[in-house]
Amino acid sequence: MRIFYFFLFLFSISLFSQEKDTSSVKSIKADISLYKIYNLKKDTIVVDTSLTIADEYKYNYLRKDNFGLLPFANEGFLYTQLDFSKKKTFIFPQFGFHAKQVAYLDVNEISYYSVPTPLTDIYFKTVMRQGQSLDALLSLNTQKNLNFTVAYKAIRSVGDYFNSLTSSGHFRFTTSYFAPNKKYFLNAHFVGQDILNQESGGIKDVSQFESNEPSFKQRERLDVYFDNASSKLKGNRFFIDHNYKLKDSNSLVFKHQAFYEYKFYEFLQPTPSSRLGVPDNGASINNKTRFDVFYNKVGVSFLTKKIGELNFFIDNYVYNQFYVTNSLTAIALNLPNNLHSRVNTVGAQYDFFHSKWKFNILAQNAFTDRKTSNFEVTAKYNWNVFSSIEIKAQQNSKLPDNIYLFAQSSYDKYNWSNSFKNEKESSLKVLATTKWLNLSAQYSLYNDKLYFYNDYEKIDTLYVSPKQYAKSIQYYNVEISKEFKFKKFGLDNRIKFQDVKQDDKVVNVPSVITRNTLYYTDHVFRKAMLIQTGLTFNYFSKYYADDYNPILGDFFVQRQTKIGGFPMLDFFVNARVRQVRIYLKAEHFNALFGDRNYYNTPNYPYRDFKVRFGLEWNFFK
Repeated sequence: MRIFYFFLFLFSISLFSQEKDTSSVKSIKADISLYKIYNLKKDTIVVDTSLTIADEYKYNYLRKDNFGLLPFANEGFLYTQLDFSKKKTFIFPQFGFHAKQVAYLDVNEISYYSVPTPLTDIYFKTVMRQGQSLDALLSLNTQKNLNFTVAYKAIRSVGDYFNSLTSSGHFRFTTSYFAPNKKYFLNAHFVGQDILNQESGGIKDVSQFESNEPSFKQRERLDVYFDNASSKLKGNRFFIDHNYKLKDSNSLVFKHQAFYEYKFYEFLQPTPSSRLGVPDNGASINNKTRFDVFYNKVGVSFLTKKIGELNFFIDNYVYNQFYVTNSLTAIALNLPNNLHSRVNTVGAQYDFFHSKWKFNILAQNAFTDRKTSNFEVTAKYNWNVFSSIEIKAQQNSKLPDNIYLFAQSSYDKYNWSNSFKNEKESSLKVLATTKWLNLSAQYSLYNDKLYFYNDYEKIDTLYVSPKQYAKSIQYYNVEISKEFKFKKFGLDNRIKFQDVKQDDKVVNVPSVITRNTLYYTDHVFRKAMLIQTGLTFNYFSKYYADDYNPILGDFFVQRQTKIGGFPMLDFFVNARVRQVRIYLKAEHFNALFGDRNYYNTPNYPYRDFKVRFGLEWNFFK
């Protein structure tokens, strides 16, 4: 947090000095299309200050459309994954704790900027009870070919329930450069992130939540499982991606990408709980694990205007994870407290662009003892600016994440050392965009699926351990979206159908997820302000939602309690004045008069009625 205040202080000094400067300076006005944001794949968007329904959907802690993600009661805590197709997949082993990493910014989620004049982006939003959510960014080009961007996102929210505080910070520093002759390109970043959560374990007695007793309307009065437990995920990453081409056209291009990342997860509980097992030393719980990764990828490609780009590469993924927990159970069982390994793969990628066609083929396979592979084929055809169709086929064999292979804890039930097979996935996806509607469909086949399961099968006792499903799982989904407009009214619709074919309930999803928004847009005050107001309806069907375990920082399969089948109605009034967008929302207002049967998991309630507001503000000079 001190780093953010330091940059804010420097920025305020610069503003003050500019205000006192009496010299004549020529005003610079640049076209908005020159303010660009891009990622490592060179997908580029222009900074947009308009007010659309898409902006309403992206105005949240993640700052992206979270359709298919159901946020927990406190902002910045967790998200129930309703849309199974949104789960991230990495062919290299990760250290686990997946539920905590929805807000964690990965390599491909960092943006780079190119701006003709300094750009400032500020996001602010109120939270639950006490605290605030803030994301501030400053980007500038010291030269046309050199950009620096510094940003910090932070949240602190006390929450409505006892022991449910969230506090996190995400510092980003990025730079991009290209040589004047445009033969050398570089993107680099440093990211420092920490996500702290108090862990309540959910409410003990759901009848307290569902009752009409006035005392329980103060949610901090509800009994929770853990009074003083907390978890923390922390990570730092240094990243560089650069390439050099010999000639302007029909040239060899030499590429290099590397990063070093350190991650750390801990679960602290001064007073042990019998719900999680027996503490092996009888004292407080202090589980800590560290994960270090060093990745290098080098390649050479042949780039032409006629046949596209053919790239050959080799990479090296070295990782080490160890527990610093003093676990007597692990010592008695002679379990390892360290997992160190290396994975090397070799691959080829072909990108082809011609007229309205775009093709991409990727083949990657490990040549070390730890085998992993990935094969992708993508074809896209653009009829025009508004219509396109894309087909993608993928098959991969993924190494198990470390959390499934070994774990140590002061709780005796959370110590294990396993040997699992690779997870296999084959999928086919189709995405069609037309002026009539947008349609996407997916079919996926999973083999040797890894998951967590509560062996005790009761919510008041969590003896969760990793399992591997020996049979096949088939997953289907179809999504349809369309926005209708009539004069100043709009109706935006998005609905997703999901189905799973399996002998046992391992992958559980709601069969229907829908979001429908009816809104009105108009200019007021002699067109000085644009107003957008409307009503959003969210719904998902009943299903056996995965429950949450704070020791593992992950969800586990449960087959006892269904949740869902409740509507969520939001009323919003948004406005735009020049580069300022103002947001006001009454969230889940039907909770005031409906049944209290709304949950994220069997014992974590969804949000009550809240009125929240905030803004987004862009400065271009």
